Amino acid sequence: MTGRRLPRLGAAVLLLAALDGLAADAKVSAARSTLSAVFTQMNVPVEAPFKQFSGSVDFDPTRPAQARAHLDIDTASFDLGDEDYNSEVRKPAWLDTAHYPRAGFEATGLKPLGGNRYEASGTLKLKGKDQNLTATVTVGKDGAATVFDGSVPISRGHFGIGDAQWQDTVADQVTVKFHIVVPPPR
Repeated sequence: MTGRRLPRLGAAVLLLAALDGLAADAKVSAARSTLSAVFTQMNVPVEAPFKQFSGSVDFDPTRPAQARAHLDIDTASFDLGDEDYNSEVRKPAWLDTAHYPRAGFEATGLKPLGGNRYEASGTLKLKGKDQNLTATVTVGKDGAATVFDGSVPISRGHFGIGDAQWQDTVADQVTVKFHIVVPPPR
């Protein structure tokens, strides 16, 4: 009898280990993901990416309320496509990358909206300030990877980005767009 229980116990331990691996935080594939800010300057929409970020996601579609996500963003990697503009937005009046080299987003729990859509709530930390945000996220697949797509509006004024002389030139609302690809944990 003991000989039969050991193989079953071993199988149960292996199964639990495999399930635990599925629930573990999976690293974001920065090479396959995009994170950008869309803003309006003189009534012209401009989209610029953050070229360096990392993060992890813990998502089980059978338990969305227990989902967690973390993004760590290199603020100096914001790229407007021209080094003069990039140097300007790194200054204290804008992103102040010397004092605030990192921005972060933490989300806990997803609320199902039907189909493959969820509501994600979390906190954005940027330039020494926090803001609670809620975004609609669409979850899909790209091969074995899980993909999270969405956008969320923020107020640049809330974070002290841009001084008063830019109020009539750059709109206050900025939309942060994301396409996050998470390969399965190894």
